Amino acid sequence: MADQPAVVAGTFTRNLVRAAPVDIAMQRVRAGRARAVVANSGCANACTGEAGWKAALDTTRAVAEAIGASEDEVLPASTGVIGAVLPAHRIIERVPELSARLSPDGYLDFAQAICTTDRWTKLSQRKLGTGATLLGIGKGAGMIHPDVGPPHATMLVFLFTDAVLDPGEANEALSASCDVTFNACTVDGDTSTNDTVLLLSSGASQRRVSRDELTAGLTEVCGELARSMVADGEGSTHVAEIRVRGLATRDAARAVARTVATSMLVKTALFGKDANWGRLLAAAGRAGVPFDPSQAEILVGGIPIVRNGAPVGAEAERKANEVLARDTYVIELVLGSGPGGFAYLTSDLGHGYVDVNAGYRS
Repeated sequence: MADQPAVVAGTFTRNLVRAAPVDIAMQRVRAGRARAVVANSGCANACTGEAGWKAALDTTRAVAEAIGASEDEVLPASTGVIGAVLPAHRIIERVPELSARLSPDGYLDFAQAICTTDRWTKLSQRKLGTGATLLGIGKGAGMIHPDVGPPHATMLVFLFTDAVLDPGEANEALSASCDVTFNACTVDGDTSTNDTVLLLSSGASQRRVSRDELTAGLTEVCGELARSMVADGEGSTHVAEIRVRGLATRDAARAVARTVATSMLVKTALFGKDANWGRLLAAAGRAGVPFDPSQAEILVGGIPIVRNGAPVGAEAERKANEVLARDTYVIELVLGSGPGGFAYLTSDLGHGYVDVNAGYRS
């Protein structure tokens, strides 16, 4: 909560099926000002019709009345099971108590409260060049394949700064940072109905930051949160950064990196600590991007295992398998000599993911 209206920017899921709180927040963010965020876990309030809209609106109205704000200045966010209406009364009856307990030190409790299948809380903080601060709080472990854009298990991210921001520049900086962080990570390839990223600026430091400085700070914070989400992927044991380079354009490299990062065969090979380069190359080949397979090179942790489209040998694969035993590593696909490159974060896929999701609703 901000004592005074704060500059706000947001990016939201591009899934055509969106939860009521997402649509409401998208509408309200356009005004460029907000006072508070009310977030819940355990119920996505998605695909719930008019009843879901009413529940979200009733909740934001109760918060607005408690803090003396306009209802349009309160932004809702939800995460949890799809198809159940938010039990608004359970939140509303606690609003007086919760608003009375608000404090600058409450961010840790907030980070814990929004978790669902997360194994740990996710926070990141930076000092911007002018001395202003930037704090990021996120949640996400499953249903992680964000595709968020401006309106202009789910990923929720809330970013708070005391820098003085221009609303237009805030939106531009947030979109740019999300493009190379949250929109470049995946756990299971499923884009949620509820993905929400909100940036609120109180301006309390009276320190103005440039758009470039803000973009850099947001990219660092969002990148750290994205990596933490992938590391916390349901059942995951490894984080792999898939780097693709040598293609004609950045978009082409993104398409290949995304295809490799979301491949079930690649992800299960990573779980097995198996440098199965054939799966990597096959995934790249179905991305719809032209390249010459006979010129392809693949490196695992800097160790070449494929040159000119053919395997280097058993000893190289043995060393690569040792790299894949680490918690985190880089896999590079060099597919030509062009300027286009892109990196995508992914997790491995093992039995734990099935254990969590096979009985998620029960």
